[in-house]
Amino acid sequence: MSGNVDTSERVATGVSVTPDLESVHTAPDCPFDPDCAPASVEPAVRLREARLSFGERTLWEGLDLEIAPGEFVAVLGPNGSGKTSLMRMLLGQIAPSAGSVEIAGSPARLGNPHIGYVPQQKTFEPGVQLRGVDLVGLGVDGHCWGLGWRGRKERRRKVSDAIAQVGAERFAYAPLDALSGGEQQRLRVAQALAGDPRVLLCDEPLLSLDLANQRLVSELIDARRRAHDTAVLFVTHEINPVLPLVDRVLYLVDGKFRIGTPDEVMTSEVLSELYRTQIDVLRVRGRLVVVGAGEDAL
Repeated sequence: MSGNVDTSERVATGVSVTPDLESVHTAPDCPFDPDCAPASVEPAVRLREARLSFGERTLWEGLDLEIAPGEFVAVLGPNGSGKTSLMRMLLGQIAPSAGSVEIAGSPARLGNPHIGYVPQQKTFEPGVQLRGVDLVGLGVDGHCWGLGWRGRKERRRKVSDAIAQVGAERFAYAPLDALSGGEQQRLRVAQALAGDPRVLLCDEPLLSLDLANQRLVSELIDARRRAHDTAVLFVTHEINPVLPLVDRVLYLVDGKFRIGTPDEVMTSEVLSELYRTQIDVLRVRGRLVVVGAGEDAL
């Protein structure tokens, strides 16, 4: 289905729109622009008629989504709408109740080397015997369940390159419990990049960070996707730090969803339809303010 379909046709009960993959770029120096396109592109992420249920409760169903290489998609919605469960499905931790899920053309599975994962920022407990460089190294061979990388020189290079990408050389050899939350999160991003992933799954990576570190972490992730055509799926409660970077938004609410550009989805009309109550979306100095949906809506 072409990405030029009007938003009003994207029915909240399960009809979604994916971009025309014949009009999406793959060149690393090309912004997400349909005018600089190759003949065809395999989606980095593809969900077909995906449904996720727990017992009698269905979080969402009929989800059709294709994410192209280099595309930045933000996932929004209130608590309990299935945002983190979507991450777990893509990571292969849970299976869809119906439909199919693919990463880089293959079914989603545990330990997929094509995926880099950036979790929420959580402070490491005091006394953790782990340095930043050790954490980043898990991104190279952590999926091997303890089996070391055969080429130690190659492993060191991958770790060093990932640390350099996030500018963490200064504190990479410090104990993790001695680092600030922002420094720890930069190393988590480096860990996700160490395996040279085709897809970055980011689950609330800005949570508990101050505004300066929110911007820094967001820009690090964006720089990676632009330089290497890495697809990004970014779960967040707060779209404003990534609003200038986002190509599309997937908004999940009470079993319904809407997919489109921020200008298409983040409107009073669309959110009022999703929440089934009056929602006001205001723009204040370039920031979005959602009024009437509760504290966890945006």
